[in-house]
Amino acid sequence: MNKLGILAGVAGVALTAILAAATAGSADEGKLEELKAQGFARVAIANEPPYTAVAADGKVSGAAPDVAREIFKRLGVNDIVASISEYGAMIPGLQAGRFDVVTAGLFMKPERCAAVVYSEPVLCDAEAMLVKKGNPKGFKSYEDVAKDTSATIGAPGGGTEEKLALTAGVPRERVIVVPDGQSGLKMLQDGRIDAYSLPVLSINDLVKKANDPNLEVVAPVVGAPVYCDGAAFKKGDEALRDAYDVELAKLKESGEFAKIIEPYGFSAAAAMSTSRDKLCSAK
Repeated sequence: MNKLGILAGVAGVALTAILAAATAGSADEGKLEELKAQGFARVAIANEPPYTAVAADGKVSGAAPDVAREIFKRLGVNDIVASISEYGAMIPGLQAGRFDVVTAGLFMKPERCAAVVYSEPVLCDAEAMLVKKGNPKGFKSYEDVAKDTSATIGAPGGGTEEKLALTAGVPRERVIVVPDGQSGLKMLQDGRIDAYSLPVLSINDLVKKANDPNLEVVAPVVGAPVYCDGAAFKKGDEALRDAYDVELAKLKESGEFAKIIEPYGFSAAAAMSTSRDKLCSAK
């Protein structure tokens, strides 16, 4: 092939790439228009107060859905419709198109950041354990649970706490997958597990509602990192994520963000002190 032919071939490849990018961009930008026409966004949550909550009448609340509801309204999407999901099923469900966004305390980690596109940080928290009064086994860390060969710990399936326990050396058979907070509480009260682990705010909410003087909270768990979540979108929906980020930044700057999340016990300053880039690159 002569030089002119090579240049023409390169130009053709470049043009194809540009057209492909433009088509992808159009599809991406069309997601918000699709949600506007639909009238609602489908969100995945985990019924884990104060992050997320579902009342007996089905009304969805909690800090994460409340932030999402306000942002989507500002984007022209009138409401959110929530589906309860285990943490381990959230990203696969998002990728399969069963949800439009995950708003559930799904903490940012490099492996999750590689699978979805996150908004900037929304909710930040540390880890806690719920134990019997007096902390009879003296747990201060997940490593303490690992060292006690008779100890069992409950954690949400596919969640951060399950992974932290396994990473600390707790054998798989001693990490008990618990579907929800009430189940974890009952299992601990009945002696079927020795500790139940969730973020600090979730554990405190559970204890407050239980009003059981025979329980004690260990927090923060020694050696466990502080995490922040963000709204998680399917790869390919970057334009929707970017639009969400614009409104999230406006909420933070105006003070409305603090008014939404701080009654739930979260710190707006904590979420505004870090960034998606930092959290996604953290070891």
